[in-house]
Amino acid sequence: MPDRDLPPYRRIADDLRAAIAAGRLTPGEKLKSENELKDEYGTTRVTVRKALSLLKADGLLISEQGRGVFVRQPPRVRLQTTGANFRERRSTGVSNFTAEAAAQGQRARQQILSVERVPAPAEVAERLGLPADTSVILRRRAFFIDDEPMQLVDGYYPEELFAGSPVERPGRIPGGVSALIEDPAGPVGQRIVRFVEDLEIRMPTPSEVGALRIPPGVPLARVLRSACVEDGRVVEVLDSRVPGDRHRFQYVIYVP
Repeated sequence: MPDRDLPPYRRIADDLRAAIAAGRLTPGEKLKSENELKDEYGTTRVTVRKALSLLKADGLLISEQGRGVFVRQPPRVRLQTTGANFRERRSTGVSNFTAEAAAQGQRARQQILSVERVPAPAEVAERLGLPADTSVILRRRAFFIDDEPMQLVDGYYPEELFAGSPVERPGRIPGGVSALIEDPAGPVGQRIVRFVEDLEIRMPTPSEVGALRIPPGVPLARVLRSACVEDGRVVEVLDSRVPGDRHRFQYVIYVP
């Protein structure tokens, strides 16, 4: 459709979108007020508001109460997934998320929200090789950077392996659950040899919007990660929900 045939709010939105893409409007920059944009484009505030709403829905702008409208910051944490990466971080006892954040000059922390026994959801039970609704141990955690919520992570563990272990207690585990899995004296006593990740992009639920402070129009990445040990068993399934405006995923795949 030629530009002249577009409704006025679309032409304004396209102009602002092009300015963001070209770097004329930079991440974190405050836009002109609705009145200023109205005068600049020779239109009404209603038209400007429709244009800004469209860009907010596209995840390019964000409103801050009492401050104005800003260009959204790009993803703040790169999450790199490689086998060597995992093995190197395992030797230090630092989680991958914490290590990635520190490498990018950011301060990360995690909070254990709850630990309980629950019936395994069907997709988790399938990955663990258990009958549906089998009781499993669920560890719910939230990850933050500089007190901004970045991820919600639910970890599911077979009761038959982890009952009575530190996994069932609401405290930090030195080196994380991966260290416990690989500890020769632990409940599994085997090396993790493979991760399988299923990535889903969707819009967040209302509870996810609240817990992660997700602005309107921003999608959520859901990653189901299964950890396999030497004898082929899946001993951990992590269900991570990640706001799309705060992360960039990088997978390094070695092809023999």
